[in-house]
Amino acid sequence: MPGLPTGKPKKSAAAPPPRPRRRWLRAALFVIGVPFAALTLLFIYYWMAFSRLLDERFSADPAPTPRLFARPMVIRDGQSLSSRQLIDRLNDLGYAQRALAEAPGEFAVTREGIVLVPRFEKTGPIHVAFTPGAGTRVLKLEVGEGRGQTLRPGSGQNGTRELDQITLEAPLITALVTGEREKRRHVKLAAIPPRMIQAVLAIEDRRFYEHPGLDPIGIAGAALTNLRGTKKYLSGGSTITQQFLKNTMLTPEKTPMRKAREAMLSLVLETRLSKDEILELYLNDVDLGQRGSFAIRGVAEASRLFFGKDVSNVSLAEAATIAGVIQAPSRHSPFRNPDRAKDRRNVVLRAMVDAGYISDGAAIRASREPLLVMPRALDAEAPHFVDYVSEQLRSRYDGLLRPNTSSDVYTTLDLHLQRLAQDALGDGLARVDELLKRRRRTSRAEGAIVVINPKTGEILAMVGGRNYSESQFNRAVSAKRQPGSVFKPFVYLAAFERGLEEGRTDLTPASTVLDEPTTFMHDNREYAPTNYGDEYDGEVTYRRALAMSRNVAAVKVAEAAGFDRVAAVWRSIGAGTTARPYPSIALGVFEASPLEIAEAYTPFANLGMLRPLRPLLRIEENGRRIDPPAEAGVSIARSESTYLVTNMMRSVINEGTGAAARHAGFGLDAAGKSGTTNDLRDAWFVGFTPELLTVVWVGFDDNQPVGLSGTQAALPIWTNFMMRALAGHADQGFTAPDGIVFADIDRDTGKIAGPFCSRVLREAFIAGTEPWEQCHAHTVPIVWR
Repeated sequence: MPGLPTGKPKKSAAAPPPRPRRRWLRAALFVIGVPFAALTLLFIYYWMAFSRLLDERFSADPAPTPRLFARPMVIRDGQSLSSRQLIDRLNDLGYAQRALAEAPGEFAVTREGIVLVPRFEKTGPIHVAFTPGAGTRVLKLEVGEGRGQTLRPGSGQNGTRELDQITLEAPLITALVTGEREKRRHVKLAAIPPRMIQAVLAIEDRRFYEHPGLDPIGIAGAALTNLRGTKKYLSGGSTITQQFLKNTMLTPEKTPMRKAREAMLSLVLETRLSKDEILELYLNDVDLGQRGSFAIRGVAEASRLFFGKDVSNVSLAEAATIAGVIQAPSRHSPFRNPDRAKDRRNVVLRAMVDAGYISDGAAIRASREPLLVMPRALDAEAPHFVDYVSEQLRSRYDGLLRPNTSSDVYTTLDLHLQRLAQDALGDGLARVDELLKRRRRTSRAEGAIVVINPKTGEILAMVGGRNYSESQFNRAVSAKRQPGSVFKPFVYLAAFERGLEEGRTDLTPASTVLDEPTTFMHDNREYAPTNYGDEYDGEVTYRRALAMSRNVAAVKVAEAAGFDRVAAVWRSIGAGTTARPYPSIALGVFEASPLEIAEAYTPFANLGMLRPLRPLLRIEENGRRIDPPAEAGVSIARSESTYLVTNMMRSVINEGTGAAARHAGFGLDAAGKSGTTNDLRDAWFVGFTPELLTVVWVGFDDNQPVGLSGTQAALPIWTNFMMRALAGHADQGFTAPDGIVFADIDRDTGKIAGPFCSRVLREAFIAGTEPWEQCHAHTVPIVWR
């Protein structure tokens, strides 16, 4: 048909093939998407896992740590206490030093003294004034009626009232960390001064309050600075959050996996805790080196161990020093490397200027300050006593020191007496060093002090060595040495006990014994003791023999008492090693520690009653009070016999081997006994008043002879401590029990004093044993004309 197309019909055009790039897109999306989705899921998984982990670890308040407290601090009128010592004690209690003390827990130093506002006192501040020029004695304590009123020494006018003493809080000694030897104390961020916080932020993490846990700027800056080497210090790639987590939750290994976990945990933690909470945790946990066998954790503990201050009172230079240690605690330790520590401190000060925290002038002034640390601050915290109490708690109160337990342990320790004992031992051993140096001996002697209340058995102070940082061996508890002549009072006690039992009148303080070279036979063996310095007195009274510590006389008295009876007396005390009933028992040839000697001497202050020593007052565990079981005293001798020995030991200090204490100015009534062992191996002195008993031991750890007597080495330490510890205390005499009578006798013959006896002594006797024969050794000299 016309107009119609002819031939085969045309095929329609086929659809274009798919473009290759679309296949590549799907492949790329698959290759990228699947890992991304997996990583996202993995990120979400780890985020949730780490969130739960961190919530369990840090969402609540920090886990409680068992704490150890000393007895409440007492400031007494007339007490031997310098302004520096009082400031130290207030630092122990966490009092903040201010220009004007107004709020509870603050103190201020004025020209007249120190003003402090106790935390519990509602009537106003207390003014402690010191002796003009001397600065070593408290004059008076006054409390004003108006809050915030700074008082001056006065007569109690204008609404004030004078006080004899004031009792402040119980100072915290340390936290007890289970399983590790750490020193730490947790403080709130608000209690840490801004200069301390700023010093740490400036040198460790300047953008802490800006980044989310990781600081890309800091990481890049640290890398660039490392490459260029243009600065002496680095801002650091790790943030404070990372450092905290690395120290508390991660291992120190440097692997990509550990760094990844650290970064992830840091991001998560920043969403779970506030910046202030993280900073508080960090400042309380940061590693600041080692003192002795203890790791120092946190700026609060470092403040005390570096400078002897509460963290609230550190200066700008001191805060910069602490912050500078963080980078490398061993390298920048102010104790080991003071020059490096000072250089690092100045780097921190410059960083604080760069961060805008302080001015150039403030940094320059602080950089010129000397670096003054407290080398014995750790010793001042009674570390030997802490070790002793920790062991007591572990053995007697199973589980008390377990983690996450709120336990406050209140001890018998008097922190003021502890510091005095530490100082007395340090000064005394320095003097011993000089004496040994003159004899061309280079070894340094060691020593120990134990101070107790003999009436209660409470341990008030314990120093187990000259430097805890060098040696943690507690010589007060673990050094078993021969007591030597300090055992002699027990010999005389055994003699008086026998005299009382058998109704004898020849065993009294006025009885005489022939002090001369003597050989004793026992079990077919000869024993020939000698006196110190080969000095012999001939016929001498028991009192005089004890006062002068005559060895031969003591063995003869032991023989009169019966060696088995002397051994039984020591056995009844239950201290030290077994004493065998041989003649040598009179010279203390068994072994005992200073702590055991202190307990053994308690009957002399308690009329025969032995008081077990105790270091604990009470324990508060999760709000529950635990009172340590009271151990009943044990009577080891009659009151009359014990009093006779105590009264005789007064002559040791008044006129015998301890008379140097009187020459040094110690005036209170006291009794005591010096001790020197064979070959001058150990030096002892034990002395006591009715309220304070102190044992001092000096010797070598390797048991070599120290070459000094107890009078030379131990007595000066005892005197130094007792004079300062009892300054301002009233004199208290030893009360005689019923059945004791007194008579005036001649000191040399022990007979009733005649009209011409020049050295008359008022002697104590058990009723019925006093002498009746009058002394005729002294007569009026005939004058020929």
